Amino acid sequence: MWMKPIFIGFAVFCLSAPALAADKPAEPAMADKASDLPAPIISVTRHTGQFGGTSVAYTATASETYLKGDDGTPRASIYSTAYTKDGNDPRRPVTFLFNGGPGSASLWLHMGAFGPKRVAIPSDARDDGAPPYPIVDNPESLLDVTDIVFIDPVGTGFSRALGKTEAKEFWGVTKDAKSIAQFIRGWLSENNRWNAPKFLGGESYGTTRSAAVAKELEGSYNDVALNGIILISTILDFGAQAEVPGNEMAYVVNMPTMAATAWYHNKVANRPTDLAAFVAEARAFAGGEYLAALTKGQALPEAERTAVRAKLARFSGLSETYLDRADLRVLPGRFYKELLRDRGRSVGRLDSRYLGIDLDAAGEEPDNDPSFYGIDAGYTAAFNAYARTTLNFKTERQYVTIGGVRDWDWSMEGDGKFYFNVAPYLGKALRENSGLRIFVAQGYYDFATPFYGAEYALSRSGIPQDRIQFHYYDAGHMMYVRDEDRAKLTRDVRNFIRAR
Repeated sequence: MWMKPIFIGFAVFCLSAPALAADKPAEPAMADKASDLPAPIISVTRHTGQFGGTSVAYTATASETYLKGDDGTPRASIYSTAYTKDGNDPRRPVTFLFNGGPGSASLWLHMGAFGPKRVAIPSDARDDGAPPYPIVDNPESLLDVTDIVFIDPVGTGFSRALGKTEAKEFWGVTKDAKSIAQFIRGWLSENNRWNAPKFLGGESYGTTRSAAVAKELEGSYNDVALNGIILISTILDFGAQAEVPGNEMAYVVNMPTMAATAWYHNKVANRPTDLAAFVAEARAFAGGEYLAALTKGQALPEAERTAVRAKLARFSGLSETYLDRADLRVLPGRFYKELLRDRGRSVGRLDSRYLGIDLDAAGEEPDNDPSFYGIDAGYTAAFNAYARTTLNFKTERQYVTIGGVRDWDWSMEGDGKFYFNVAPYLGKALRENSGLRIFVAQGYYDFATPFYGAEYALSRSGIPQDRIQFHYYDAGHMMYVRDEDRAKLTRDVRNFIRAR
């Protein structure tokens, strides 16, 4: 979910399989034959639940999977939680999910939206406070229509590099994608699911990962064809959103989110009642008059500047005086602080509905992001309690929720060249797989991955438009923290899977 802006090749996947006892963790006493490592920890528990109005008996497998190199040496351990409906149907859909970062574990989608249990934190953009945090049944989980495998990439969750392998060998756009694709191929083999409908999805950088993993799965003759890709809070074109001098698109893609935020906090003069209609106006202005004005630079005529400044003030909720001093260019960091400066509050980055109280009201940017510190404690506590008790996964290691990955390699294909836009990967996948569809979920109040940035990236040349569907939510980056939007998101995704 969080974002800031060695090649494992055709390594062999191996899942050691010691004898399993239902509802008990596997004994990791037997060493892996290719090393001195103990066997992977595997815990299998069995459950029943009501999902989508249907009773489902399912098996939860919380496990480590060792990824092996060509010489048979385990190089990494991937932690995953797989929920499979009892009955061993080889043609039942399966969905692979992860979060983003890079450096985030999958607990957010797991305990927030799609897992059979979820953590119940405030739905109205209030801080989650102190424990205990309720862990409740999640009848909106997708287990009635698909099996689900939550994956934690190397350096997140319980996943880690093994032996002499350094974790940085998995930390990069392509390196990471290859390891996840390797895990997925192995899981399909172990579970006899090669001919099942397959869905892949992620949140935030997880959408970038989804595009890169889709390339690894479908980009060779040894295809793993996908039925659908689920993009939640999408970031594909990092160049368009790069906050560097001279890049006018960074201002353009954020402007409609500023408008939605100003609307939410009642900073819009003559505020319309319909948010979607107001956002549509802002979107048209951003890609039209505003973009045209910015590209003229210092050649912008004064009359045009005056007209654009007035409209920008209306949409953004900022004063014309401030916008004039900022030369019509306001990046999100400044906006978080300026919008409600007169109220002594700042707004959140991940979800601008959240309000922060900074040390003082004079600063340039907020002290911290209230939409992150307002939820992180609840999710961390809930997942640890759930995994170590209900799932019975026994380990002394700490679960790394976010931030465990450093020095990310942004080059593609290991050639040292930067390729910040992975949207063409999705275009190629759509062109070459007529059965593939893409689901895009965007929150109106998300500055980490603004909705107009997703629309821009996916509307470029070479990307078929007829199999991409957009859905919008009245919350931010993690729209599922709001009860109404969690229900809408799971309903929308359920329909997407059913429509295969």
